[in-house]
Amino acid sequence: MSVLLTATCAVPAAGAVVTAALPAGTTEARRRTAKTAALGFSAATLALAGAVAVRFDPEGARYQLTESYSWIRSFGITFSLGVDGIGAVLALLTAVLVPVVLLASWHDADPAAPAPASAPEGTFENRRRTQGFFALVLAVEAMVIVSFYATDVFVFYVFFEAMLIPMYFLIGGFGDRAGGPESDRQRSYAAVKFLLYNLLGGLVMLAAVIGLYVVAQDQGLATFDLPTLTGAVADGRLQFSGPAEKALFLGFFFAFAVKAPLWPLHTWLPNAMGEATAGTAVLITAVVDKVGTFAMLRFCLGLFPDASKTFAPAILVLSVIGIIYGALLAIGQKDIKRLVAYASISHFGFIIMGIFALTSQGQSGATLYMVNHGISTAAWMLVAGFLISRRGSRLIADYGGVQKVAPVLAGTFLIGGLATLSLPGLAPFVSEFLVLVGTFTRYPAVGIVATLGIVLAALYALLLYQRTMTGPVKEGVSGITDLKARELAVVAPLVALTVLLGVYPKPLTDLVNPSVNATLSQIHQTDPAPAHPVADHGTAQDGTARSGGEHK
Repeated sequence: MSVLLTATCAVPAAGAVVTAALPAGTTEARRRTAKTAALGFSAATLALAGAVAVRFDPEGARYQLTESYSWIRSFGITFSLGVDGIGAVLALLTAVLVPVVLLASWHDADPAAPAPASAPEGTFENRRRTQGFFALVLAVEAMVIVSFYATDVFVFYVFFEAMLIPMYFLIGGFGDRAGGPESDRQRSYAAVKFLLYNLLGGLVMLAAVIGLYVVAQDQGLATFDLPTLTGAVADGRLQFSGPAEKALFLGFFFAFAVKAPLWPLHTWLPNAMGEATAGTAVLITAVVDKVGTFAMLRFCLGLFPDASKTFAPAILVLSVIGIIYGALLAIGQKDIKRLVAYASISHFGFIIMGIFALTSQGQSGATLYMVNHGISTAAWMLVAGFLISRRGSRLIADYGGVQKVAPVLAGTFLIGGLATLSLPGLAPFVSEFLVLVGTFTRYPAVGIVATLGIVLAALYALLLYQRTMTGPVKEGVSGITDLKARELAVVAPLVALTVLLGVYPKPLTDLVNPSVNATLSQIHQTDPAPAHPVADHGTAQDGTARSGGEHK
């Protein structure tokens, strides 16, 4: 039995413990030790996650590199891990982004002022203690990766909820320093709102998890093992009554829709992203929130296929509302980070629409969208964070003419914005195109309305660039410096991936397509036949042969 998946999950967890245990202090040398240790553990995790993706065989079994360890035998709970193509890709995305976040956040947890000479060592500004910040980031990484690899429903639930705790402290304890005098109060509000929303979703899901076990136990399947349960659903050994399946589906879906987030359960996201540091904001929208959309594919569709098809039209309506609503509110924002947050709400609408279009193009596009949105939004948000840290303000009105004093910063910010509006040649275009095509083939009206989101995305992305980067240099902007070597090292790989996956997405599609096809097969769903099939060679659509352009 391979232990590669366990190692990939254990390394960041061990890194969190080691980093947190390093001697506390206010000296730069001690802070640098904690930062370097965390970065080293995240790099090792990236190597392991890359090895998992490389070893995954798209032509092989649905779940590969499986591991299982007995945990709570009386309830059939095992610590079971296994990876499919979608999980492999999203775990790799997480492993790519965490070192980038750590490097971008290199000074985010430094003390705001030098320690007084009389301050006892290790007690000054504990709230911003470097070891704590970097350890919490690694803890989030470990829990997210376990969620992508878990093949036991109960294990998934535990880590789905556990990741809320380090995220709560990252938002509430290490927030944005550009928030003004009300910053501490607003940050605490954002952290509590994030926690309460997601805990509510988790409590509803817990009831559904218990209900699933009770129903399965009554039919001789006293287990939480996901492949066993989905296989039993597919071959009829596990059957739900109509109301029971709908109730269980809604219990799972509600929790995932809060985390994703889907309109109208989205209101915690702008607060959390606005008050968090730029690095933490990337963790929220590019890493943690992806667990929600991933779980819709793995659990909602796999365990409750009939309910998924029943609720799909309603979910598509909510998705389209989210697309338009998020984009419109992004256009009207005065705060740069909140604009990015509302843009993400719009993008998550596209992802969820692709999932519940129940077509191969839609679901492949949705999976690619998770990856591409993570990369492009990380680039956009981190460059915005660099800009905000220089000027000390999140307000769009405080900027203007930045491209004249910091051209590289402005250029990378433009690339992030163009990726957000899905410019052809950049990664998000491929995924958004697939989502729209997949949706249109089954729900043409929904696909048509959703295209309005593309137009609105161009408005909020280009208007933000115009207002902040062009025009005369405003007071307070002239002192802004261009990107430094560390910041270039953060942005360069994200820009490179955005371009590479925009022109050559095949490595990702090869990994995810077999898992998408397996999901559609589980729910007995096929792609709609073309309304007007193309005639075969020399054959008219009415079946008669043609020769020389005439009927014989």
